[in-house]
Formats: sequence, structure tokens, C-alpha cells
Amino acid sequence: MRNALTLLRNWFVATRPHTLSAGVVPVLVGTAVAVSGGAFEGHLLALVLVASILVQIGANLTDEFADHDATASARKYLAPHKVIKRGLLSAGAVRWGAVVAFGAATLIGVYLVWRTGWPLLVVCLVSLGVAYGYSAGPFPLGHAALGEALVFVVMGPLMVGATEYVQRGAVSGEGLWLSLSVAALVTAILVVNNLRDEAEDRAHGRRTTVTLFGALRVRAVYLVLVVAAFLVPLGPLALGLRTGWMFLPWFTLPLAAIVTRRVLISTDRDLLHFCLRATSVLHLLFGLLLALAVLGDWAFRGTP
Repeated sequence: MRNALTLLRNWFVATRPHTLSAGVVPVLVGTAVAVSGGAFEGHLLALVLVASILVQIGANLTDEFADHDATASARKYLAPHKVIKRGLLSAGAVRWGAVVAFGAATLIGVYLVWRTGWPLLVVCLVSLGVAYGYSAGPFPLGHAALGEALVFVVMGPLMVGATEYVQRGAVSGEGLWLSLSVAALVTAILVVNNLRDEAEDRAHGRRTTVTLFGALRVRAVYLVLVVAAFLVPLGPLALGLRTGWMFLPWFTLPLAAIVTRRVLISTDRDLLHFCLRATSVLHLLFGLLLALAVLGDWAFRGTP
């Protein structure tokens, strides 16, 4: 029993639970927009949420074995989720874990495409391709300074729009607009990750935004992303489409201010790793409150 619990714990660590908000938040925001448009089916929410989390887990496991194969050296930053380097799981086991995660997500995706329509097939293929190709394959996309742009598009507008499409068969302009907040904060997570790994990436010849443009410029990008995330929900409010409920995500502003300050001034790897986790928490809390803001506004006004 103890060995089974230890193995389960090791797999849990390997999934990098602090990053799973990337798969949860766009689904919740997209569903909230769909509900405010008069459409909701609970089983579709559950399926999209599970599939999105599975894709994120598959991406994390792929990154784990690909990164280990490429940079298995003493200079590697030994983050808690580096289960292969720590001897908690074998590289082969992690590879099979990624296959299982992607396979299960694919099965759900096949049903959802059958249930909704072919446009969702494009989203599924792009999501799986980016999730695997970000860190694996002959030309890892994340090593060509494409990481931030890909994450912004896929984990923001693409996922939020796809979720709304599954629920109501259409994608609204408001849903795409609000997805920019989701995109900005999930991209901020990757920005901190690249800041933390700057020395390692330079040592292994990786091309990231940090190694290409320098830490100072990329820290400024982090600030812009966080500020943009807070401003985006005010757009529908300014146009009279929503009410003061859209200020609800601003309750996370104190956390955002603290984390942003540390990202802007910190160079210590451990502290930046803490900032990475804190940014993930910010992304999750902001996303939850954004979804609640949309639902609260809809319920308050009593409109379909």
C-alpha cells in the first residue's frame, strides 16, 4: 500500500499540478460566456474540462522526458517536478504517461467533434500538435522563441472559443475579447519559467525570448501582460455590455502587484520558481473570478 501511494504521489508531482490552471481557466471562462448566451450542458463542460486537463498533463509529461533527454546534466535546475532526474519515475514510464494522457484526450475529442462539428477538429489537432511539439519532435517549438506566442493563442482565444463553441455552436466576440485576459496570464507563467531557466537555456543553446531579447525586456513583457489582463474585462463595461461585476477579478490585484514586483527585481532561481507558482495561482484565481463575473452579471440582469 505504501509503495502504491508513493507511486501515485510521484505521478501527481509529474503532472505539475501548479500548471493545470492553464487547462481549467479557459474552459471555465468559455463556459461562462456560453451560459450568459443561453446555452449550457453539464456533461459537455465535464468532458471539455477533462480533455483540456489531460492535454496539459500530456504536454507536461512530454516536456519532462524531452527536457531530460536534452539537458540531463549537473547544471540542470532540479525543480520538484523533475521526476526523472530525481529518480522518482523512469523516462520510459513518463513517455507512456504522455501517450495515455494524449490518447484519452483524443477519445474525448472524437466524441466532441461528432457531437458538435468539424471546426472543433481543427482546434483538437492544433492543441495536440502544440502540446507535443512545444518541447518534443525534431524542431521543438518552445526552443525557437515561439513559446509565448503559441501559448497566448492556444491557451487563450483558441481554448476559450472552442469551449463556447462546444456549448452553443458559435463563438462570440465578447468571448474572444475576454479570452485575452486568460491568454495574458497563462503567457505570464511561461515568461517566468523562461526567466528562471535563462542560464540553463543559454548553456544548451536554446532560443527563448529571454535568451534572444534579454531578461530586462522580457520582465517588461510580464508587466504588460499582467496589466493587460486586468484592463481587458473593463472593455465590455465601458461599452455598456456588462455591469460592475466585471471588476470582480480585480480582487486579485494585491497578489498580482506582489508577484509582479518580485518578477521585476528577482534573479534568484528559487525565488523565480516561487513566482512561477504564484503566477499560476494568480491565473487560476483571476480566471475563476472572471467566469463568476460573467455569470454574476448575467444572473443580476436576468437576461438570457
